[in-house]
Amino acid sequence: MNPIPHIQIQLVSDPTYLCGVREMVASIARRLGFDDMDCSKISLAIDEALCNVIRHGYNKAFDRPIWVGITPMPPEGESPGGIIIVIEDEAKRVDPGKVVGRKLDDIKPGGLGVHIIREVMDEVRYEPRERVGMRLVMSKRVVREQEPPRLRDHLPGFIRTKDTTPNRV
Repeated sequence: MNPIPHIQIQLVSDPTYLCGVREMVASIARRLGFDDMDCSKISLAIDEALCNVIRHGYNKAFDRPIWVGITPMPPEGESPGGIIIVIEDEAKRVDPGKVVGRKLDDIKPGGLGVHIIREVMDEVRYEPRERVGMRLVMSKRVVREQEPPRLRDHLPGFIRTKDTTPNRV
């Protein structure tokens, strides 16, 4: 069972609108506590998923419906929360077990969307919708580092004294 999304938008399968969805998702992810790098990665995963719906599901038809739902995840353990994104369509159904990217050793442009989505998100689930189409459920938790990295930890030529003040060598 999928939670009722806090935000849901419907768009047509026209690539013109993908940048707006990317920006909206990245902005919401930022408000939920993700850093800039994770916001960019989540945005990329959304873009790849929507492109796959348009290209493969709708055979490049630019007038078919797509729904994007966004729900915050509650805090759990060390994580202050996260994001659940659900993309639904009325495209042709596929066996979820057969949703795979091409082999990574097959070097050529394109075909890496599924790999990117699975690499970026913590959980990815493809499933058929009740009557028609597919649903992609993706989630990612915010990860907090114990101590933020410090510039001096990455600069050569700095040594620490007992009081951990950097000194030039």
